Amino acid sequence: MEDINYILSCCSTADLSKEHFEKRNISYICFHFIMDGKEYPDDLGQSVPFETFYRKMEEGSDTATSQVNVEEYIDYFTGFLKEGKDILHVSLSSGLSGSYRSAASAAAYLAEQFPDRKIYVVDSLGASSGYGLMMDTLADMRDAGASIEELRDFAEENRLRLHHWFFSTDLKYYVKGGRISKVSGFLGGIMDICPLLNMDSAGHLNPVAKLRTKKKVMRAIVDRMEENAEDGLNYSGKCFMCHSAFYDEARQVADAIEAKFPNLNGKVLINDIGTTIGSHTGPGTVAVFFFGKSRAQES
Repeated sequence: MEDINYILSCCSTADLSKEHFEKRNISYICFHFIMDGKEYPDDLGQSVPFETFYRKMEEGSDTATSQVNVEEYIDYFTGFLKEGKDILHVSLSSGLSGSYRSAASAAAYLAEQFPDRKIYVVDSLGASSGYGLMMDTLADMRDAGASIEELRDFAEENRLRLHHWFFSTDLKYYVKGGRISKVSGFLGGIMDICPLLNMDSAGHLNPVAKLRTKKKVMRAIVDRMEENAEDGLNYSGKCFMCHSAFYDEARQVADAIEAKFPNLNGKVLINDIGTTIGSHTGPGTVAVFFFGKSRAQES
């Protein structure tokens, strides 16, 4: 790694573990969240353990989030630039946050201060461990000797091939966040509705189906992988998952995927949904991420 003269960077919202980021030599900058009026860094469960965070949400604690601002990005990037390193920073989807614009503004400012350095900012059009799977893939390429430009180009050309499918079992957090009406949330709760969602080509959350019962939506999310994964059941790439205080259900889905896709590159990696994304989903969410056909054409 000594001869690599660039930094591979992202936001904490890529929802990989602290150990995973460190093992893969991926730098990250933390978003922020507020719980019951106190602000914390979204630091991968270090300040507030995930189990504590989701338990407090279930008990009624108020949560809010704030993105990384331009000044924070300038401070963060400057440290690497002063070390003589170039930077590839991949941001949370611009369809969910203004973080990409803040990072791009910081990069434009610093380009004048460090004219001999390269600073590339890419909009992932993704979130959570789907965005994390992109970062892990870029780390594989870096370790195989790819240049910073090759990584940038791959991220831009393949970000819409990275699928995000997820379901939630508790609609009250979507009501609280204004994503669905109180009436829809009430009726959904009575009818045991579990919405299946994905991320569209603009990086926005997209409701796909309303399925009754957890069992049906768990089957459906595996079926969506079969329909959309590269080479279908012969998919040989990595599959990442994440969950919000819903490990047993995530493990059941992972087991079904591993049984159905025998050529996976390793086992399904299950991560926790971090405090930024989790502030909006609440507990009871499971997500699946993999490479496949363009999201602009997904079924």
